[in-house]
Amino acid sequence: MEKIPKNLQFYKFSTYGFLKNLRFFEPFLILFFLEMGINYIQIGLLYSIREIATNIFELPTGIIADSFGRRKSMIFSFTSYIFSFIIFYSLPGFTSYIIAMIFFSIGEAFRTGTHKAMILSYLEIKKIKHLKIHYYGYTRSASQLGSALSSIIAMCLVFRTGSYKIVFLASIIPYILELFLMFSYPKFLDGEIKPLKGNLVLRVKQRLKLTTRDFINIFKNKFTIKALMNSSVLSGLHKGTKDYLQPILKNYAIALPLFTFLDTKQKSSILIGLVYFFLYILTSYASRAAGPFSEKIKNISSGINLTFVAGAIFVIISGLFLGFNLYIFSIIFFVLTFLNENLRRPLNIGYISEFISSHIMATGLSGESQLKSIFSALFSFLMGLFAQFIGLSYALIIMGIITIVIFPCVKVKEN
Repeated sequence: MEKIPKNLQFYKFSTYGFLKNLRFFEPFLILFFLEMGINYIQIGLLYSIREIATNIFELPTGIIADSFGRRKSMIFSFTSYIFSFIIFYSLPGFTSYIIAMIFFSIGEAFRTGTHKAMILSYLEIKKIKHLKIHYYGYTRSASQLGSALSSIIAMCLVFRTGSYKIVFLASIIPYILELFLMFSYPKFLDGEIKPLKGNLVLRVKQRLKLTTRDFINIFKNKFTIKALMNSSVLSGLHKGTKDYLQPILKNYAIALPLFTFLDTKQKSSILIGLVYFFLYILTSYASRAAGPFSEKIKNISSGINLTFVAGAIFVIISGLFLGFNLYIFSIIFFVLTFLNENLRRPLNIGYISEFISSHIMATGLSGESQLKSIFSALFSFLMGLFAQFIGLSYALIIMGIITIVIFPCVKVKEN
């Protein structure tokens, strides 16, 4: 295999992923909500609001990124994230958390798709687009290492302060660093911006019209639709269920006859921090393995279909073991869902990029994120509803079964 050129921009892309995933709140988000008196239904609603708001902002932000510059889009993204973290830290309450989730959604909408488009554009300019799965896998691997470090730091913060909300305050620091990093990106990564004549209002209308037209054309190809749906459904399931690993780990920590001199929060923070640390080390290797994996399988589409089914089955099995209070086995299969998602994500991006023109890549990938947000919102709401009324184990089983039932409709053609 041809070697990936690891130049300055490669390390900037990797640093972006590393800093972006220093989200110290992620291993404790659901536990934070539960501590603040938010029940599972409200948690499901908050997650759904986040995804719906992301969905609403997704297309216009993709269009803005392709029309006016991707770096500006990324800078606005991280600014919005910072506002979100400030609200989570300083203003407790369900209503305040809704506002925080909306700011978080704006950040997600301006970021998702945009940075992937910058990477793919860079590869095309440098004439190494054939290495896209390997290249994206390596940069995603760096982001998972960031998550691993984030878990350890978050564990120490919660253990030391006895509070979950401190993690939001700490998350502001790496996102300020991201702002400076975006300023250092070369201007050509803004994408192809064609100068249009006329006043500002006319230029805005013209650019939005051109990019919207290209976006609509994406969905005229049945293969593109299948590729987008396949990626979105399982990623939506993963986003809607992944944080429920936290209460499973907390219950397991309580049951362990270790560190009896520590209180429940301290015990659970140690276990959660360590599990998430090793989990993200493993997902880092999974992302890096996506390139070699794509070379060994018959074709990318067969790998996408295989990992789709595997991801849904892992969720079902995790729920079954949880139902019998076999926490360790439930945790193992939950971890496998993370590994599966990080193995398949570079495959999805590589596959989707075959159907979308590079100059509207941010718009196209934002379309994929938009679909993912729809399914994630639906799955998040159902997870919260089922977890509240029939229990977390049954909720996981049902969500996995629903995804398996959907699979024949989103299976991509294997050629």
